[in-house]
Amino acid sequence: MTKLADFVTLVRKGTKQNSPVILSAAAGLGTIATAYLAGRASFQAAELIRLEESGEPHPDSSERFKERFRLVWHLYIPTAISAGVTIVCVVGANRVEASKTLAAQTAFAVSERAYSEYRTKVIEQFGTDEAAITKGKRADQSIRDSIAADRVKENPPPDILVSGPGNVLCCELFTGRYFASDMETLQKAVNKLNAKLLIHDIQTLDDFYWLIDVRPTGYSSEGGWEAPRLLELEFSSTITEDGRPCLTFNYNYIKPL
Repeated sequence: MTKLADFVTLVRKGTKQNSPVILSAAAGLGTIATAYLAGRASFQAAELIRLEESGEPHPDSSERFKERFRLVWHLYIPTAISAGVTIVCVVGANRVEASKTLAAQTAFAVSERAYSEYRTKVIEQFGTDEAAITKGKRADQSIRDSIAADRVKENPPPDILVSGPGNVLCCELFTGRYFASDMETLQKAVNKLNAKLLIHDIQTLDDFYWLIDVRPTGYSSEGGWEAPRLLELEFSSTITEDGRPCLTFNYNYIKPL
């Protein structure tokens, strides 16, 4: 019974997460079904009218139309139902996608503000002179290293990693995803993205993922960076519970686009 409940929960979770894809696929199938049903109903209606009508056509065209409508309207009921379901799927997919986009943008905005305020306060705690600022930055780095170690401990790497261009275990703290890469590859990607950022003014997380050969997420097109503020990666390193060195990184900022 427990296994059945777990299976049902898993199905519900998967359905909820992939609802835009499911609804879009249903809308596509609905479009095809509607076209097929409309064609079939039209063929059947023409045959029915041909069989029912005999002799000279009715002189009153409006009466003739009413008579034909009464004769064939029920043939189009499946077409109307299919068209209605298709419209509901299209509207539903758009609403779910819009809701996810809004949620992602809100999360980007809140996380950026909270992260920026935290770092500023950590550094300010040590004073405003040069030596104090240096101590504050060291404390900030120490805290980030500790946070990275906790994140890796709470979310250990899977047995199968996302493919990547390097051979070092890396963890992107923003999403908690692991993949194979190295610091040189990541820095080159940052340089390429910043060069594009100065030309195009905006670059998304999708653009960065493409440069490091990692698949995008469902919301990565909604956040990124705007010129003139460039992207920087903040690195830490830790050891996984199974003894593997892990290079972790986060972004200096991400904002909703």
